[in-house]
Amino acid sequence: MKVSMLWSRYFLKQRWVLWSLFLTNSLGTIYGYYWYKYQLVDTWEHSPKWQIVFVPDSPTASLFFSLALLFLLFPMKKQKRWLSAIRVVIEALAVVTSIKYGIWACAMILAGAYQGESLIWQDWMLISSHLAMAIEAVLFVRLFRFAGISLCLAAAWTWLNDYVDYKYDVYPYLPQALWDDVSAVSTFTIILTGVSVVTAGIACYYRLRQERMMSGSSNKLNVKL
Repeated sequence: MKVSMLWSRYFLKQRWVLWSLFLTNSLGTIYGYYWYKYQLVDTWEHSPKWQIVFVPDSPTASLFFSLALLFLLFPMKKQKRWLSAIRVVIEALAVVTSIKYGIWACAMILAGAYQGESLIWQDWMLISSHLAMAIEAVLFVRLFRFAGISLCLAAAWTWLNDYVDYKYDVYPYLPQALWDDVSAVSTFTIILTGVSVVTAGIACYYRLRQERMMSGSSNKLNVKL
């Protein structure tokens, strides 16, 4: 088997692949919320309750991706319009936030190490798992259905999350070496959201173009037949 098969549409659509990723992401989501437990409790006790939604960034991204995988695992022949609308928004959120927070977490850990923080095995585990989040998001765009409007909604939500994080100081805990660089981290985070949205948009564009090409080829074949 060629290595390229591992990121082909055929391979990614295999049910055992989808189930494996669903279970992995679900477990990662549960662990992620557990990892945020102290910040969640602190926010709940000392901040307006509505801010708690914006505290756990990475686990919420993996939750969106897990839900998007469920739609692939259990396709509906006659999907209701409202459910289809929910689906494409979840898919867009899954891709944008997984790319964004996957890269963000790696960047923060490595930036802290650059400024003197010691890297332990948990850091390398977080780097590998968050990098995987970003990679799987880009790969699965080909199987998702979202487009322009849902992508704009995902972008709006993610920028709103950035605003709340750094306006009300509910951003994820940073390595101690970065405590005096919050302003720079805020700028990087906002820009990274834009990069993630553009990346998702480009991937979506190529998916739609490929689908149109395949549809055109199919129509020509039908005419010949």
